[in-house]
Amino acid sequence: MSNYFGQRVRELRDKKSILLRQIAAHLEVDTALISKLEKGDRNPNKEQVIKIAEFLNIQTDDLLTLWLADKVESAVANDKNLASNAMNIVKNKIKIEKN
Repeated sequence: MSNYFGQRVRELRDKKSILLRQIAAHLEVDTALISKLEKGDRNPNKEQVIKIAEFLNIQTDDLLTLWLADKVESAVANDKNLASNAMNIVKNKIKIEKN
């Protein structure tokens, strides 16, 4: 299964030469948790995603989108045959409600 959120956080952290402990301190969690988030072993909550985006100085919606993509993929991973149809139903509902 993919880990879009964690991979992106790791890329940004490496690019900006930020240590795991620096993000951990900002979130007031231990370094091991941040490592697990990057590896996809743990899922952050929405507030943590927002704090990480702020700390990395990137658009919050960018990380929230990846976080949500991970959640969706996790939810449908065991039903790949039905996943596409289910996501199309949701997509169409979102379009209708948006208009």
